[in-house]
Amino acid sequence: MSGTSGPLPYSMRDVGAGGAYNNAKFRHRSRLKIVLQSLATNSSKYRCGKFTVGKFLSLLMVSGLLYLFLHKGSEGIVSSELHGKEVQNKNVRRAPNIRRFWRKPPRLPPRLPPNEIYKNNSLLQQSPSEWTSRQKKVKEAFEHAWSGYQKYAMGYDELMPLSHRGTDGLGGLGATIVDSLDTAIIMGADDVVSEASKWIEDNLMQRISEKGQVNLFETTIRVLGGLLSAYHLSGGHHPGAGDSGVPVTYKKANPERLLEVSKDLADRLLLAFTSSPTAIPLSDVILRDHTAHAAPDGLSSTSEASTLQLEFSYLSKVSGDPKYDREAMKVLEHMHTLPKVEGLVPIYINPSSGQFSGENIRLGSRGDSYYEYLLKVWVQQEEYRDSSLKYLFEMYTEAMRGVKHLLVRKTVPNGLVFVGELPSGQNGGFSPKMDHLVCFLPGTLALGATKGITKRKALESNLLTDEDKENLQLAEDLAKTCVEMYFVTSTGLAPEIAYFHIEGDTEGGPDGGNKSSKYINDIIIKPLDRHNLLRPETVESLFVLYRITEDPKYREWGWQIFQAFEKYTKVDSGGYTSLDDVTSLPPSTRDKMETFFLGETLKYLYLLFDENNTLPLDKYVFNTEAHPLPVMRSAERASHSV
Repeated sequence: MSGTSGPLPYSMRDVGAGGAYNNAKFRHRSRLKIVLQSLATNSSKYRCGKFTVGKFLSLLMVSGLLYLFLHKGSEGIVSSELHGKEVQNKNVRRAPNIRRFWRKPPRLPPRLPPNEIYKNNSLLQQSPSEWTSRQKKVKEAFEHAWSGYQKYAMGYDELMPLSHRGTDGLGGLGATIVDSLDTAIIMGADDVVSEASKWIEDNLMQRISEKGQVNLFETTIRVLGGLLSAYHLSGGHHPGAGDSGVPVTYKKANPERLLEVSKDLADRLLLAFTSSPTAIPLSDVILRDHTAHAAPDGLSSTSEASTLQLEFSYLSKVSGDPKYDREAMKVLEHMHTLPKVEGLVPIYINPSSGQFSGENIRLGSRGDSYYEYLLKVWVQQEEYRDSSLKYLFEMYTEAMRGVKHLLVRKTVPNGLVFVGELPSGQNGGFSPKMDHLVCFLPGTLALGATKGITKRKALESNLLTDEDKENLQLAEDLAKTCVEMYFVTSTGLAPEIAYFHIEGDTEGGPDGGNKSSKYINDIIIKPLDRHNLLRPETVESLFVLYRITEDPKYREWGWQIFQAFEKYTKVDSGGYTSLDDVTSLPPSTRDKMETFFLGETLKYLYLLFDENNTLPLDKYVFNTEAHPLPVMRSAERASHSV
């Protein structure tokens, strides 16, 4: 525990001229000694000469005082000596022990250095920890963000905090409300739980039946995922009910209603699968019309088509209807059969042909969560890991080898490790560009290495292969780079995209503005990439890495990032705003609070500072919108949820 020590038990007045601590100033002197010394001092002028009336009176006074101390005070002395012991005969007076008045003063223990005080002082250990205090700050930030949304945008998808209004950019299903509900449950923000769950119960079903076009991917990860996670955390009947560690609050959402809304929404979203001529779903659904269609260019993003399975599989588990899992898993089964480049895939796929389109390979936008869900779907369905879903972990493993071989490079002059892109495929040129979105990868690599248990436990049980250790080291190296994307800027907040100096690349560019950063010459931030959307990927990886490595530096880095959000994005009237330029001070703003700031960023920060291992990573898997769903452990346990 870091921080300043409490008040010292002495002041500088108690320190001698040589800097030594004067223990004598704390010695307890007996009342008799004090009187005698006082009398001896005041009557020193009578030490010589005849026995006078004054000397007689002084002697008489001393005798009287001695009698009072020895006779009248004996009861207090006896009771003090017998404190905590049974006195056999209360009427028996005991002779006082004269030596009590002349005993040596007790010696005070030597002072400990500040770091040892925290280890040995039980009072300090019982006080709330620094991380609990920081976790409380994150909860307060969440409540501040919600207050702005609730005041100015309730029922809209997102808040525009500077203009005090709402906007619908995600289909008009109140996305911020659903995205925030499980965060509020985890934090114990009861008022938010009450307001959000009431809105969902009263309005969402009607919204679903009346609204028009929604994106299959965004609606699945934010709305369906949020509903299902809240269902689980509110006590829905499902496997793993007691494993979350989330404290029980007096205000809960209605799990039956949440499941009912989830099924209605999923039934409409299924049209994207059943309307496609191949296993690849169409990108958009018209909710009120029960129809689906492809994007204008006819293509779907690879990540969007392959980032639906956690949610649909869990819905099948809790509803007892296998159709959701069956349709979603067809996508991954089909992708398993397609050609790849060392496990890597292009960022577009054609639902008409079922084939990948183009050669652009990257782990940023449109590619990222394909790799994430290869691992997480395998983790989620524990009962099938070594059987029908073994191919998913094999696909993930091959892809990570391809990342290390084709995409990982180091910067000059300081050797930051980053993941670049192949815009024209394996035979084209390498681009030293990395989206902030790629910062999900350190957490995914760490999860893949230990399967959610701590590194220490995995090593003790001899569970880590050499490849696991290599992947875990890469995870830590990439997390360092992601954090430096924050610390290299003037605001301490990362840009949306960064470029990196590499050997042989003579192209320069503007830096992040923080001239004190060691990596100011390693990272390039171009003018069009300087914005910050309050994204969660870096703090997501810090959370996972702290849980797995138990290294406190990940907490410290997360705290610095949180402080930067507080300093530069907080809006006094409520909410937080995105930024247009993280490299300048004061930063220009962008009037938008994305739903994932409440659904992901603040949730991961809260869990990063958590002391109770809430939502353990070997029992829960987080969807790509940070909605935790339980690992489904066995068919027997799953049957209890139906």
